[in-house]
Amino acid sequence: MKRLLWIGCLSYLVIGLAHVIGGSVLEQLIEHYGVTYKDGGQWIMNQFLGFLVGVLFAPALSSRIGKRGAVLAAMGLLALSQAAYSLLLPWGWMLAFAPIAGVGFGMTEAIVGAMIIDLMKGKASAMSKLETFFGLGALIIPITTAYLIGQHIWQLSFPILAAMSGIAFVMWLTISFGNLDEQIGLPPNDGRIGNERNGAERNTLVPGISENITTNKGSLIGYPNKSVPFLALCALFFMMYVGMEMSFSNYLPSILITRTGMSESGATAALSIFWGAVVVGRLFAGILAEKLGYAKYLLLTTIGAVLVFGLLVVIEEQGWMLVLIASSGLCFSGIFGIALVYANGLLPGMTERTTSLLVAFGGIGGALFPRITGWMMDRYHVQSTLWYIGVLVTCMLLILIMMLLLGKAQSRRSLLQE
Repeated sequence: MKRLLWIGCLSYLVIGLAHVIGGSVLEQLIEHYGVTYKDGGQWIMNQFLGFLVGVLFAPALSSRIGKRGAVLAAMGLLALSQAAYSLLLPWGWMLAFAPIAGVGFGMTEAIVGAMIIDLMKGKASAMSKLETFFGLGALIIPITTAYLIGQHIWQLSFPILAAMSGIAFVMWLTISFGNLDEQIGLPPNDGRIGNERNGAERNTLVPGISENITTNKGSLIGYPNKSVPFLALCALFFMMYVGMEMSFSNYLPSILITRTGMSESGATAALSIFWGAVVVGRLFAGILAEKLGYAKYLLLTTIGAVLVFGLLVVIEEQGWMLVLIASSGLCFSGIFGIALVYANGLLPGMTERTTSLLVAFGGIGGALFPRITGWMMDRYHVQSTLWYIGVLVTCMLLILIMMLLLGKAQSRRSLLQE
């Protein structure tokens, strides 16, 4: 189990690199190709459209070729796309390979995340470890890219990621996980997927929550009808969160260059402050969430994020902006992973499907909102862009409050049914 967790962490490190590499070299790509921020937003959007496809098809693919086989396919596509990026092909080809990259890191995130949540019985600490390594990847690539920009060889960022994807591919291909090999290898021939066996086998992921097992006739995509409003709010929350995070992190160097006059390499390095804070926060996110309760943790950190972005809109001094950027990283650090565990706990027995669905909606946000952000960066002042991101965070808080209220009611119904 530990071996699987650690190779899962390596995989999340690689997809952390993949998520953030676009924002790290966006200024250089725009300058190299002579395109606009809107065009750069299209490139990022294409990656997340591929991400969406990868996430949605992850359960079906893993049911046919096994979880290990699906991860191998995903890592192979990611390595291929980054190798293509390394050639700095014409802009049209860069846009064409972007969805392939997205399929690679989207499918990896969905399958590995669901695998760990399922096999580790929904422990927030296990998911927090994965998210910590995602943050490490997102931290390493801006630092590396800043150095490469300073040396005028920024394009080497892509072959570095291609090599890391190749290493992860080889490890998934060759390492044995003992008794777990059968569970993550080729699926059985009875048509069952993971723990979703005819709707009759359920795990309790959140302490104190359990649910009687019934056949969900007449339900939407296998979920009980009473769970659909909660599921819809969870999906909307993930869409807003990932859209906001990708908008902020991908355009942060450009925002700092425009607003404070920071150098390109300095602004890219400043992105590492955000991801460094994310990594530090994720080291403690699982422990804090299990002590406070998942709902209270999500509420407090999201309120903190709203306050931080309110200050970012009005403060322009470079030093204080960097402090607030670090604070935003701490607030955001555990939201994605803890929200995923929380949602799965209230929708037990559907781990792979729920994880894929929520990550897919995150992909929609990651595709849509950075595109809008790029358009705003071209057309309006940076201040307007920060207001826009601040509004997204506020909307996210309102959705979370409704989601937690429905979750509390659903938990109460489950207890009454026992």
